[in-house]
Amino acid sequence: MEPEPLYNLLQLPKDVAPPTEEEGEGLPQGEKKKYLPPNSRKDPKFIELQKVLMEWINATLLPEHIVVRSLEEDMFDGLILHHLLQKLAGLQLEAEEIALTAASQRRKLQVVLGAVNQSLQLEEPQDMWSVEAIFNKDLLATLHLLVALAQRFQPNLALPPNVRVEAVTIERTKSGLKSEKSVEQLTASSTDKDQALKDVFDELFKLAPEKVGAVKEAIVSFVNQKLERLGLSVQDPDTQFADGVILLLLIGQLEGFFLHLKEFYLTPSSPAEMLHNVTLALALLKDEGLLSHPVNPEDIVNKDAKSTLRVLYSLFYKHKLKANEDKRPQGTPN
Repeated sequence: MEPEPLYNLLQLPKDVAPPTEEEGEGLPQGEKKKYLPPNSRKDPKFIELQKVLMEWINATLLPEHIVVRSLEEDMFDGLILHHLLQKLAGLQLEAEEIALTAASQRRKLQVVLGAVNQSLQLEEPQDMWSVEAIFNKDLLATLHLLVALAQRFQPNLALPPNVRVEAVTIERTKSGLKSEKSVEQLTASSTDKDQALKDVFDELFKLAPEKVGAVKEAIVSFVNQKLERLGLSVQDPDTQFADGVILLLLIGQLEGFFLHLKEFYLTPSSPAEMLHNVTLALALLKDEGLLSHPVNPEDIVNKDAKSTLRVLYSLFYKHKLKANEDKRPQGTPN
């Protein structure tokens, strides 16, 4: 073995195997390629991040009958990114709807990513994603891009905090392939979220837990009045809203929405279907400007009393207040 390749091998990070020719196949000299080793792909938080992002994309694009099953395989040609950006930012892009050849797919992706970067209001060029990386199905680049979109357009989306994975970058040099290990930070530390502003329910549960029952009773009474015409009633809000069905029907009644049955699961049979329903409900509330405090949809599914009451109170406050104002005699001062 020549001295220089031996030196490069000795410089490999601990626990990183020397790169194979297959991993460096097609890599020009001086170019670098990043990939995820098997242990990183199996990381539970890394898997959870992909699941949450896919659920979010599928809920957003449900009216268009678009379903993402793999972020690595389904996002590279720009088609889904195109629809997602149109839905999130309300942009109409001058890009061909269907691109069949590699060249046309790359052109479409370039147009879409250009619009994405403008929508994200990036002040400086970034190297976390690029046309080349996304088109080559670079999962890390795709995740960086989707996390940025979620944080921009769906800040209350409950991304798993502090997702970090080890990646390996390979480079072809004159003497062969070199490897370098690095850590990719995909989502922020939970300490950032811990500093979120507290709302009235944080204070209620902490300082006056004895009053929670009275608040719950008032909200349940209001909810049942609105659901009566549907032949529904609620006795335990902590559990009956967990699958999102009654919540969606309640929002439809109060906000005048017509939700087609194909847009949600009327009889959800899995946590994923429940999460879909709740995520859709929270998105509707956010669009109407009712959800001023971030709510994790998984907390609703997991029957968290505070999160459930917070969501119901947003409807109660708007429609109970409006009803009271409508009953007030004309000319009565506010």
